[in-house]
Amino acid sequence: MVYLLVGTAKGLFRFQSDNRRDWRALSPVLSGDPIYTSAYDRETGTLYAGVNSEFYGPSVRRSRDWGENWDTGGSGLAYSADDPERVTRVWSIRPAGGGVVYAGVEASGLFRSLDGGDTWAEVRALREHPTHASWHAGYGGKCLHTVAVCPFHPNRIYIACSSGGIYRSDDDGHTWQPINQGIRAEFLPEDQQYPESGQCVHKFWLSPSLPGRLWLQNHGGVYRSDDGGDSWTYVAGGLPSDFGFPIVGHPEDPDRAYVVPVERWPRWAPDNVLSVYRTRDGGVSWERLNRGLPEPAFTGVLRDAFTSDAEEPLGLYFGTTSGELFHSADEGETWQLVAQHLPRIYSVVAVAES
Repeated sequence: MVYLLVGTAKGLFRFQSDNRRDWRALSPVLSGDPIYTSAYDRETGTLYAGVNSEFYGPSVRRSRDWGENWDTGGSGLAYSADDPERVTRVWSIRPAGGGVVYAGVEASGLFRSLDGGDTWAEVRALREHPTHASWHAGYGGKCLHTVAVCPFHPNRIYIACSSGGIYRSDDDGHTWQPINQGIRAEFLPEDQQYPESGQCVHKFWLSPSLPGRLWLQNHGGVYRSDDGGDSWTYVAGGLPSDFGFPIVGHPEDPDRAYVVPVERWPRWAPDNVLSVYRTRDGGVSWERLNRGLPEPAFTGVLRDAFTSDAEEPLGLYFGTTSGELFHSADEGETWQLVAQHLPRIYSVVAVAES
C-alpha cells in the first residue's frame, strides 16, 4: 500500500493505491488552510502537517489514524515576544526518531521537539550565527525549507534557507557552519557571487546510501557534493535550464538524481514541455523523461512537491502549481495522472506500507 499526502493551498489531499497504478482519493482534510509540508514518522505511526492558518497562525498538527483526526498542535512554536522576527509559516517537518522532530519555519529558524511535537523549542544557535544578517527573503519568503539528519553521523544536521544558503551542524545543533563553498549567487554583483552565505538554495537531498553525498538545486545551478557539503561541483550541463526548485536522489543509487527544470521567469517548463530530467552518472549527463506528461504545459513544480517512495522499482511523484498530480512506477520512464483540478500543490509525500 502506498499513501500520498498532497499539501495544497487549501488543505491536505490524500490518495492510496495497492499497486501504484490505480489510485483512490480519500476525503481532503485540514481543508481551507495552506499546507506547505507534511511528514510521516514510521516509529510512532504519526502523520505531521504544517498548517499555516491565516486566522490562527502556524502550527504542526498530528494524526495517528492516517489523517482522519488531528490534534490542535503543540506549544512553543514561536519566537520570544521581544524578538524582531516572527514565526509566520511552517515550511519543513522532519521526524528524527526517539521522539525528536524538527520544524523549519519562516522567518528562517529551526525548532526541535523532544516529545513528538507536544512542545517545541528553538535551536537558537542557528539564528545566532554571525552570518544571519546576510539572510534575506527570497521570492517565496524568508524560509527554512529543508532539514535533514545524517544517517551516518546522528549528531550531524543540515538545513537550507532562502536566501541564506545551506548550513551544517556536527554537534546536534550547538554550533553551525555555512557550507556554501562553490555555490554561485548569480543575483549578486559579479565580483561577489561566491559569498560565505546568502545563497538562495532552493532544495537539497541527502543520500542515505553514500556518506557525504548531497544533491542541491540552487537559484541557478544544480550541484553535487561528495564530502558532506565542504565543497560543491556544478553539474547542470545538459539541462535546458539550471533553474528549478525540487531535487530528488535515488535512495539506493547515489549517482542517480532527478530535477524539474523551469525558466527563471515565468517559472514554467522550458519550451512549455513539462519534463523530469534524470542523471545516472553523478550529473555528468541528463536525460529527459516526459512520456505521459502534458504538452504544452504552462506550469511548474515547487521545492517540496516532488518525492519518491523508496520502492523497487522506484516510484516518483510530483504535483504542479496548476493542481495536477503525476506518478511514475518505473523510475520516471513513463508518467500517469493521479488527479487534476486540485489547488496549487506545495508538497507531496509518499508513504509505502506493507
